[in-house]
Amino acid sequence: MPHKKKYVVVYLVFTLIATGFCFTFIGKDLLPHTNSGQFQIRIKAPEGTRLERTEEKLHSVLQIIDSTVEHHVSVSSAYVGLVPSSFGTSNLYVFNSGVHEAVLQVNLNEDYKVNMDDLKDALRKNISAILPDLKISFEPIDLTEKIMSEGASTPIEVRVAGKNIKEIEKTANLITDSLKKIPYLRDIQIAQPLHFPTINIKIDRFKAAQFGLTVKDIANSITASTTSSRYTEKNMWLDEKTSYTYQMQVQIPEYIMNTLEELKEIPVQKGKSRPILSDVADFSTSTAPGEFDRVGPRRYVTVSANIYKKDLGTATTDVKKVLTRLGPLPKGLITEVKGTSNLLIETLSSLQNGLLFAILVIFLLLAANYESFKISLVVLITIPAVILGSLLMLLITGNTLNLQSYMGMIMSTGVSVANAILIVTNAESLRLNLRNAENASVMAAGIRLRPILMTSLAMIAGMIPMAMGIGEAGEQSAPLGRAVIGGLLASMFAALFILPQAFAWVQSKTDFESNSLMPEG
Repeated sequence: MPHKKKYVVVYLVFTLIATGFCFTFIGKDLLPHTNSGQFQIRIKAPEGTRLERTEEKLHSVLQIIDSTVEHHVSVSSAYVGLVPSSFGTSNLYVFNSGVHEAVLQVNLNEDYKVNMDDLKDALRKNISAILPDLKISFEPIDLTEKIMSEGASTPIEVRVAGKNIKEIEKTANLITDSLKKIPYLRDIQIAQPLHFPTINIKIDRFKAAQFGLTVKDIANSITASTTSSRYTEKNMWLDEKTSYTYQMQVQIPEYIMNTLEELKEIPVQKGKSRPILSDVADFSTSTAPGEFDRVGPRRYVTVSANIYKKDLGTATTDVKKVLTRLGPLPKGLITEVKGTSNLLIETLSSLQNGLLFAILVIFLLLAANYESFKISLVVLITIPAVILGSLLMLLITGNTLNLQSYMGMIMSTGVSVANAILIVTNAESLRLNLRNAENASVMAAGIRLRPILMTSLAMIAGMIPMAMGIGEAGEQSAPLGRAVIGGLLASMFAALFILPQAFAWVQSKTDFESNSLMPEG
């Protein structure tokens, strides 16, 4: 007590500086990392690869995965190629941009324990060694992660938007090359197929007019011959027994319509073998984007990347530095960091603002209750210790600052404030009776010693199983328990040793008359 001012000042300076230091260096994620024993991988063959060839490559990837995990694959599920337009499904579950893409989900045996980051990196190396022309990318498989990522297939997504697709592609390639220099980024690639093989059909309108044909007639003939008649003529058949309608369509088998010469021989007039398509059109081959994505009037291309053993906050910061180093972009082009990283910034900002707002509300309520701003500040003096204790526990256990750990920090703050209120309330009551702030604060801390220890230790004991991450998906809730334990340990010290000194310092010269506007007398 004789040196209370010095101890309180040292405590405040140390906790605030240490908290800022820990907050700067701790990793930041949206959700805790888990080893759930399952993963989803997107496979991309060279653009224009036929469906059958893509399926063959998928089987090869399955064999590589099976050998890498030493035959511990429990179940696998895959989808190759496009989802038919007549098949209703959400893009949240299956979305492929062409027949060169496939999505594979794998669930490993429960008794096979492995670090998923190391397994994914091993699969990248093994697949690249056997199938060098194949691009792969690991994606969220848990439904919660898919929803939280807001449709993003990877944690890091850089969107390049503009009007000129050539300039967009050029800038996207520059960003891709720059991101490859960051050592912990994986699966860096442009998400959209930009060079899909195409056949350009240039119709000679003069010749078409001589045959009495319109562009619509020719287009319908091509569509019906290369895909299906369902896109040119709707034909429904009613089953009178069941009163159910069936869509009737005609299409040419793919194995028949598979060369450019057969395409040229498509009849373009109903009921006549001539004229054929080559009579009224010229043909050439080139490439074109296989998928167009837009935001308003702008087209955009996405550069995606995964993270290997690094937190999302650090990766987001490094990616933003890469975009800054690109310098001024061509007129009309913009770059934005999207994906989970964008949601991370919004979520952590909201949690920080929520915590600060909660502290402010507590302060105002205490000020109204104690009729003193000084005593309210004394109650809040334990909060820096709580935050520092939680951050230190997360750093020691190798956890990041995420949604779960933030909730644990807020929980321990609430318990800490409750303990501080009990001490301060007793101390202020004793001060008015003893007429001495130092004796009152020491006595109040002694009276509340056992209840505070019992409350804090009981909650710590209850949080130990959660902090150990025991059970299925225990790793998701473990950061919450660890943050609570660290915060409560620090709060016990601050409440029992620092809080009484702060109270004695603040109230040492306060008179003993009530400041209430409605005095009891």
